[in-house]
Amino acid sequence: MKIQLIRHATLLIEYKGRTLLLDPMLSEQGALPPVVNTANAVNNPRVPLPFAIAPLLEKLDGIIVTHLHGDHLDQAAISQLPKGLPLFCQPEDQNVLRGHGFTQVIPVDRELAWQEIRLTRTGGQHGTGEIGAKLGPVSGFVLAAQDEPTLYVAGDTIWCTDVADALAAHTPAVVAVNAGAAQFLAGDPITMTAADVVEVCRHAPQATVLPVHLEVWNHCFLTRSQLAEALEAEGLGTQAVILADGEEYVPAGSRLD
Repeated sequence: MKIQLIRHATLLIEYKGRTLLLDPMLSEQGALPPVVNTANAVNNPRVPLPFAIAPLLEKLDGIIVTHLHGDHLDQAAISQLPKGLPLFCQPEDQNVLRGHGFTQVIPVDRELAWQEIRLTRTGGQHGTGEIGAKLGPVSGFVLAAQDEPTLYVAGDTIWCTDVADALAAHTPAVVAVNAGAAQFLAGDPITMTAADVVEVCRHAPQATVLPVHLEVWNHCFLTRSQLAEALEAEGLGTQAVILADGEEYVPAGSRLD
């Protein structure tokens, strides 16, 4: 397994000899308006892509979309992605994705097998109260295969029972979490805070935690340096790996072929 953070929640995942793109957001810097009702009215995304995307798209075997918010699947991605690739999603999103022209949309109800990989869909809570209800549904995904470390991508969720249950059920070796503490002017954060990432680390001591979803979208206020400081203060600085845009992570025991 090899994981490359492209930007925000967009991950390139090489797993069991297959290459998957997760939550593609491919807009140029500043091409999209800010999320409204937030304290930081700047255009999105706030940073450029770290490299040219077109060569990457030519080697993809599949796509995973956790949910349909514009910072996880944008119009640039819809325009550029090959439409005939397998696209895995939550069942609620399948018709919209087919409407975008994707011809191999594969909804994952609970789990399925594909190319020697078992994909399991997990739940999440995209905030609390009325805001959380309006922003759902959201999903995460677990990838498991023989001779590969198990990967859990939590998706857009705060720390909640769904995440705790997924960690307990799958004992992943690597956990990617969407941090950034995204927040509107009213209500609580809708993605993981530093305290939430700490909870993930404590509930999955066997795992390397990869916090992503940082410093790209205008309503994400938790920075990499603030998160690193909080994790260090809790003695978790070595368990979490905070990637830079474009940076790769290869866990021990991975196969790259």
